[in-house]
Amino acid sequence: MEEEKKQAEELVEVDKQTEEAADTEKTAAEDVADVESLQAKLDEMEDQYLRAQAEIVNMRNRNRKEREELAKYRAQDLAKDLLSALDNLDRALEIDVSDEQGKSLKKGIEMVRESMIHALKQSGVEEIPSMGETFDPNLHQAVQTVPVEGDQKPEEVVQVLQKGYILHDRILRPAMVVVSQ
Repeated sequence: MEEEKKQAEELVEVDKQTEEAADTEKTAAEDVADVESLQAKLDEMEDQYLRAQAEIVNMRNRNRKEREELAKYRAQDLAKDLLSALDNLDRALEIDVSDEQGKSLKKGIEMVRESMIHALKQSGVEEIPSMGETFDPNLHQAVQTVPVEGDQKPEEVVQVLQKGYILHDRILRPAMVVVSQ
């Protein structure tokens, strides 16, 4: 009987060990699944982190380009406003004067015009070359056409009615011209 008891105890012990082994296998399998799940989450988070970093770099580059663009064209509005004043100075210089006072006034107007042109050039504003050039619809606005005369070529600008100006690569105002056809 004692032997039977011993055998029964041994069987109970073996059952406990078998259960523990099965539990350990379940726990190991669950741990592997947890590790794989956590690794997938880590990979996903790492991908999100790298994408966020790339987006920040792109935003910085975009902002830098926008600032450069703003700095490049900062004189645009002021230049557009000054162009009509420059036109008026050009018209004033077309007036014929005969007395000394008129000549000195005209000289003063020339000096003001030259200083305005110099200031505009420093800001990147330049006059669009027009007279004698081939008509370019991107730079010129044809307001009239005339028949070809003498040594003129077709599509040649024969008269400039209003000067055009460009700021770097942006047209501030196209030149208003007469074109031969």
